[in-house]
Amino acid sequence: MKKILIVFLCLLFFAPAFAVNDVSFIYINGSNNNDEKMKNWYEEGVRKLHPVLRKKFEKNSVIKKYYSSLGGLNVSSEPVIFFWGDKSEKDLAFVKSQLDVSKAISSTGAYIARSLIAQYMHDAIWVQKSHNMVPILEELNTYVKEQSAEGNDVILYGYSAGTFITYEYLFNKLRYINLEKLFESLKMDDEFLAYVRENPKKNTCISALSYSYAGIGTVSETGQIILNQDREKLKSNYLTLDEQTELACAPDKRLKGIVNFASPLVLFYSDLADSDYELNYYNKLMTKYIFENGIFWITVNFREDPLGFPTSRNLTVNEIQDRLDMQIENPSGVIYDDSSVWSRRLFAFAHTSYWSARGTFSKAVVKSFINGYKFQYDPKYQAKVLKRKSRKAEL
Repeated sequence: MKKILIVFLCLLFFAPAFAVNDVSFIYINGSNNNDEKMKNWYEEGVRKLHPVLRKKFEKNSVIKKYYSSLGGLNVSSEPVIFFWGDKSEKDLAFVKSQLDVSKAISSTGAYIARSLIAQYMHDAIWVQKSHNMVPILEELNTYVKEQSAEGNDVILYGYSAGTFITYEYLFNKLRYINLEKLFESLKMDDEFLAYVRENPKKNTCISALSYSYAGIGTVSETGQIILNQDREKLKSNYLTLDEQTELACAPDKRLKGIVNFASPLVLFYSDLADSDYELNYYNKLMTKYIFENGIFWITVNFREDPLGFPTSRNLTVNEIQDRLDMQIENPSGVIYDDSSVWSRRLFAFAHTSYWSARGTFSKAVVKSFINGYKFQYDPKYQAKVLKRKSRKAEL
């Protein structure tokens, strides 16, 4: 068991030479952080959390045990804060002006309820719209590339609505698109497929296909990739894909994982459960890529947090393969959820208490990291967990 964990932990964080590996934590804010006061609150919270989280990662007894002969793990001392809340400020100001109009004709209770809904939900809805999300993803990718240029690997931390951004970053920026298979799935004719085979290109990402980059096509609202209808332009644009991939996609092998917390992701992305929604095909490819490339996706929620929704039931690799209807080759990644963390906070305050309960939260992140790998790759631990789940189901 120890040997198995050593292999997979090394795949995540260490170069072949087993040198100390530098890792940057990039923190992404949630909704209701668009004015100066809330921006300061968020940044102050991150600066208090980061040293504790860093210490937990570097000093955890289990991780230390497996890494002691490998040089260690060096998390950057300074957090990288990616703040997008100010981008929605103008739109929210318009909503508030409309609320002022309704104040004269509404009951006090209705006005207060509207104000609270606008304050807490506006940004979460705003950021989902593609014309708002895309510029944010481009800016975040710049941050990731800057860390990569400095020789740092990256872990993204998405708080609340920031989990939408971590998910969209994985979906749009990871290089899981095999171009020959893409065009086959889109039922291109034999002549075009022969052209693709004669001019092979590296794997790419969804963003690189867009008209902002290679001009191959665009993702429609129904989840379909609509190709450029100018065939000659499509062929010439195809030849630029390797260059456009480097511009548009996440740096290859630098993103080690994401940690989502206080996550309402499934509440706002429930359409991904619809088997008729074509984006599900690309989500399956993304999931396969995560497992085959040693990336982790961890979700940690306080059990008292009313907006902390479990992402999914924890599944074994075999169960995931069955659901994807795809073979996962040499799996080394992890998708794991722990939404049962006890913060000892009242439910009304739990969603904003990840900073004040930073010791509890940091411990839960590291525990989820370790348990996620044990659940996937330690047969004895996996059997123990599955047996416990089976007993609960019988009750």
